[in-house]
Amino acid sequence: MNRLAMLVVAACLGAWLTVACSQADHAAPQQSTVQPAPGGPTITIAGMGFSKALTVAPGTHIAIVNDDEVEHSVTSRDKGVFDVHVDGKGRATLTAPDKPGQYAFYCLYHPAMVGTLTVR
Repeated sequence: MNRLAMLVVAACLGAWLTVACSQADHAAPQQSTVQPAPGGPTITIAGMGFSKALTVAPGTHIAIVNDDEVEHSVTSRDKGVFDVHVDGKGRATLTAPDKPGQYAFYCLYHPAMVGTLTVR
């Protein structure tokens, strides 16, 4: 009976390790230590929505201000372009992509929240 219990524990541990290791392959959200210029471009999150569409130059540092109480993200629809998470009542910085174009984004936690960043 002890042998059976040890096999069950080993199988469960193996399954858990498989899941944990597969999760490690996902990229962590971008967190920038660069501070945007005061009065520069800003994406404001308020009332479970993003401020109006924003147009910036490539590589511009954009302030993200979350006026809501809950955590949000600014995540590009094109996987891996940008993914910045902001705590409730928090601030973060997003660096605009180097390639010109229109970048649709959304909140991972609240997918109905959508916006557009234009880089030119």
